[in-house]
Amino acid sequence: MTVERMIRIVAGMFIMLSLALGVEGSPLFVSKWALAFTAFVGANLFQFGFTNFCPMAILLRKLGFKDASNCC
Repeated sequence: MTVERMIRIVAGMFIMLSLALGVEGSPLFVSKWALAFTAFVGANLFQFGFTNFCPMAILLRKLGFKDASNCC
């Protein structure tokens, strides 16, 4: 699996988890402040689109995931 795919998977998982923890109707509700994490992930994805800098990508490369250009 490539770094780019893992970034999308992890970001989606973080967003779904923070929504489950931050929306009052959810059985997992903790606090509305959990929605701040959703905003953080969204802002990070937004700046990644412009700057191509992502701390998660650096971590994933260190864990052994390959870039799409080096994959096959």
